[in-house]
Amino acid sequence: QVQLVESGGGLVQPGGSLRLSCAASGLSLDYYAIGWFRQAPGKEREGVSCISSRDGSTYYTDSVKGRFTISRDNAKNTVYLQMNSLKPDDTAVYYCTTGSSGRLCPRRYDYWGQGTQVTVSS
Repeated sequence: QVQLVESGGGLVQPGGSLRLSCAASGLSLDYYAIGWFRQAPGKEREGVSCISSRDGSTYYTDSVKGRFTISRDNAKNTVYLQMNSLKPDDTAVYYCTTGSSGRLCPRRYDYWGQGTQVTVSS
């Protein structure tokens, strides 16, 4: 059974940092591209970042470029999202997802974690 478990969310002041983790079981992340999505109240789910299954190539949506960094530790079967210079607009539930390999992002999104809440507020 495949499971993705996010952790690391919380309440942080504007300008602060958080590191989200996505730990996988039931599959080896060596062969999967991973995506991070987020959903804020009343808004559609938005793709935030991806990391390739092949060469570690990364993708970021424009609003997080230069502030967020995605990385993977295949030995720990875990993907991370380092979030710096956080803004109130980053407040959302963050989900990791996968379902296939991919040059940047997964070609399918079969598996989703339960999400972790990130709240940016003073």
